[in-house]
Amino acid sequence: MGWGLFILQKWNKVRCVHSQVVLTQSGEALKKPGESHQMTCGTSGFTLSNTWMNWVRQKLGKGLEWLGRGYFSSSSWRTNYGSAFSSRISITVDASRNEYYLQLSSMTTADSGVYYCARETQ
Repeated sequence: MGWGLFILQKWNKVRCVHSQVVLTQSGEALKKPGESHQMTCGTSGFTLSNTWMNWVRQKLGKGLEWLGRGYFSSSSWRTNYGSAFSSRISITVDASRNEYYLQLSSMTTADSGVYYCARETQ
């Protein structure tokens, strides 16, 4: 029997005092080592423009681990990746769908954990 890895994305709902900001993530997945997986973070209640969106993960019994972030504006798209992940992840955006994506490739059992998207606020 081969080993698999398990990815669970939490359904996060973040609310602000003056407006309602909601982040909704795709559900859980079971992947085999070596496979890739794309996670989705749907957004509502704010404009994607000029917003940094972060991706973090939490392994069982461990603290949060920063994977990277993406910044979308009307004229550009920028990303920063954690050095341990830069060769295996890609963060993208589809502004027409109000969604951010995290693509993780060459997965191993060490990638098992709970993945979160988190919007930076000022």
